[in-house]
Amino acid sequence: MADRRQRIHELVVALMAHQGEMELLRGECGPLGLPQGEGQTHPGEAMKRSRRVIRHYQALVQSAVTLDALIDQELLGGPLASSLTGTGDNLSS
Repeated sequence: MADRRQRIHELVVALMAHQGEMELLRGECGPLGLPQGEGQTHPGEAMKRSRRVIRHYQALVQSAVTLDALIDQELLGGPLASSLTGTGDNLSS
């Protein structure tokens, strides 16, 4: 499990490197959850932005998990690997 977690972490870092500059969640917020002096009249904007940033990171993690699973499947030579390469038993043959 620890090896898989490390591989996924490395994949996430590699995917992030290809993203260029990424938005980060803001840590210093005012009473409405907004950065000090920013958008104090639109409290919903801070929530929308935070959700957008989190969804982006979730997509990176999900992509890394998928890549890791595909790599495992390819290395193990399972049914997914054989169906993608066109080898192995096929019902249509």
